[in-house]
Amino acid sequence: MQDRNTIPRAAFGPTGMPLDAARSAFGWLVTGPEPLAVDGREFAGLPDRAVPLDEVRQRLLRRRCPQPVRDAVWAHLVRRSRAHAGAWTVGCVGVALPALTGIASTLTARFAGDPRDIHAAVLAGFLAELPVIDLARPRIMLRLRWAAYRTGQTCLRESLDAPTPSARAFHSAAPPAPAGHPDLVMARAVTAGVITPVEAELIGSTRLEEVSLAEAATRRGTGYEAAKKARQRAEHRLVAFVREHQAEPDDDQLDLDAMTADDSRRARRVTIELVSGSHRRRVRCRMSPVAPHGGVQVRGRDQPADARDGRPRPPAAGPAGGTDSRPVETPGGTPRPSTEEPRCA
Repeated sequence: MQDRNTIPRAAFGPTGMPLDAARSAFGWLVTGPEPLAVDGREFAGLPDRAVPLDEVRQRLLRRRCPQPVRDAVWAHLVRRSRAHAGAWTVGCVGVALPALTGIASTLTARFAGDPRDIHAAVLAGFLAELPVIDLARPRIMLRLRWAAYRTGQTCLRESLDAPTPSARAFHSAAPPAPAGHPDLVMARAVTAGVITPVEAELIGSTRLEEVSLAEAATRRGTGYEAAKKARQRAEHRLVAFVREHQAEPDDDQLDLDAMTADDSRRARRVTIELVSGSHRRRVRCRMSPVAPHGGVQVRGRDQPADARDGRPRPPAAGPAGGTDSRPVETPGGTPRPSTEEPRCA
């Protein structure tokens, strides 16, 4: 048994265990000239004096301590905890610390997670049983111990059944679109002329708010049945409107898809104009053709790929029998002369 005047070492901190914090708090209560104690004259087997709770704990843990004495002391401690709470509740935890520590050690022996959660659950189960345990039945401490064990076991089972976090499961994503909010849906229905603003207010107040249909009918100045039928007709039209438009993409997404497709088509094709004597011919070629033997993907080719079969087309003969083909690249449609040989750029 430690010296009464020895100040206990504090165990309060972000890395400390909950039961360690309880042990430190209990140490403060039984330290000093006036420790938290019980009157030993009220219990058989205890000294006829004020017995500090740490000494009470040691006496209750002895094998030769009778079970009726243990139940009597524990009933007294639980009644004090219910009446005064605070220090006496911490005192009950301190007297039960050997049992609570054993439970936490057993549950976390092969647990790879954070043991503080299990320790906290064991302590919470013990504290939750203090106000409701039946003091008329024997073996009070045993039933308190089993309550703490069941809560800790439940916490352990939930921790083991939880999915294992994976770094690959975390990724950034766009926030969900607010199109499904009831207010926005009804606003779109009002804009489309499916329901009127008055009908939207009736549906929103009676379905989404805590307004009864009778109260809404009184506000509208109509009868209950009339308001009921009006709401039913409006809801039928609203449901049909939602079902009709729920599979349609947003207008902004449609515009974005269209612009992306147009940009993609413009980027893959270019206009080539072949000039041979007095004849001109325009050909549209792909920038990156799918065929493996055509376009800019083939090195060393100086003839344009045929638009139909992808094979090189021989240059046209000029007036002197030579090559006089002058390709003109016109992305914008304006011809621009060039002295280079035909090539798909």
